[in-house]
Amino acid sequence: MKRKMLVTVLCAAMTASMLAGCGSTSSNNDAASGSSATGTEAGAPASSDETITLTVWAAEEDQDFTKGLIQKFEDAHPDQKFDISVGVESESKAKDDILVDVEAAADVYSFASDQIEALVDAGALQAVNDVDTVTNENIATSVEAATVDGTLYAYPESADNGYFLFYDKSVVSEEAAQTVDGILEACGTAGKKFGMVYASGWYNASFFYGAGFTTSKADDGSTVMDWNKSAGNYAGTDVAQAMLDIATNPAFVAVTDGDTSNQINSGEIAAIVSGTWDAVSAKEAFGDNYVATKLPTYTCKGEQVQMGSAAGFKMIGVNPHSEYVGWAMELALFLTNEESQAARFTEREVGPSNSVVAKSDEVLANEAIAAVTAQNEVGGVIQEVGDNYWESAKSFGEILAQGNPDGTDLQTLLDNLVEAAVQPAQ
Repeated sequence: MKRKMLVTVLCAAMTASMLAGCGSTSSNNDAASGSSATGTEAGAPASSDETITLTVWAAEEDQDFTKGLIQKFEDAHPDQKFDISVGVESESKAKDDILVDVEAAADVYSFASDQIEALVDAGALQAVNDVDTVTNENIATSVEAATVDGTLYAYPESADNGYFLFYDKSVVSEEAAQTVDGILEACGTAGKKFGMVYASGWYNASFFYGAGFTTSKADDGSTVMDWNKSAGNYAGTDVAQAMLDIATNPAFVAVTDGDTSNQINSGEIAAIVSGTWDAVSAKEAFGDNYVATKLPTYTCKGEQVQMGSAAGFKMIGVNPHSEYVGWAMELALFLTNEESQAARFTEREVGPSNSVVAKSDEVLANEAIAAVTAQNEVGGVIQEVGDNYWESAKSFGEILAQGNPDGTDLQTLLDNLVEAAVQPAQ
């Protein structure tokens, strides 16, 4: 299956706070058919004398919080008996464990958005019935990430897994932070560095996505990409040249993936591309001069191009093999509604996908969360690639980060990248 990657903006439509238990679901014993979502809103499953037994998988750090939300869910349905247990499962490896035995997996589980196609292919996700509710209440990119071949398969839970710009405003002014050129000039003048991970297909894709290039995943697990061709006004070589120009600037430092925090703490960095996981380090390093904002523009073919970013989300899915799939869907809807996402931000500082919560004063006051939200608005892309993309994109980024030491023709570098990435998964 293929889903073309598109830069999307925040959904303008907002609705009132979602009431607990709203929206349609199937009855307690509905067949786990995985049929297309209907978008109807017929209400919660009818209460019965039967005890509804469900298992929920959540990350270790979310155990207590999830149990608290489940208690609220049960309180909202006082006429129904529940037996809901919570197990530990990391969102980052949920797919691997679920696919071992889909029928034995949890009724409701959290997972990272890049796993959705594999889960759908394995029949591990029940199509969402409450399409209108989920679509209207969450930012457009999160809904797109939860959709496969036109069907909504998951409930967006958070929208903060992306990267943006941290900078020290005593070195880089607000005006300078708008462009890579301005950042490099300011850092060079102060004897500081602008850092970014180049040797990673997650980070270096930002230049290509911003210029209108795309990636998608084919049915055979290969990557479909156009980086060695042209997209609109720009050729892939224009983007590669822009990356090379940045990499060879004395004020730039190529950061090793996973080492951004150490680089920030080194005192050498005055601006860096990273994400919410480095907010604490950036605050400590920059102190009162700490700023987090969207990514800057960069010079490509003599024009300013807004850098894109690979936007990541966390989702909650429902196992179609659940004995009580209707109630499982109702619980998933509750765990991701406006009230729950607001509580998740307050207690866990998790960036919301809910449109109303994302625009709240509390969220906007958190600079890192506000920055990733702003970046998603101007250039967030749902990154879909095959397995062979990662190593080839890493090698491509390493060569440019080193200044293309062998002087290889940029078109050749791009052709090599694409040739490797488009190979089917083994």
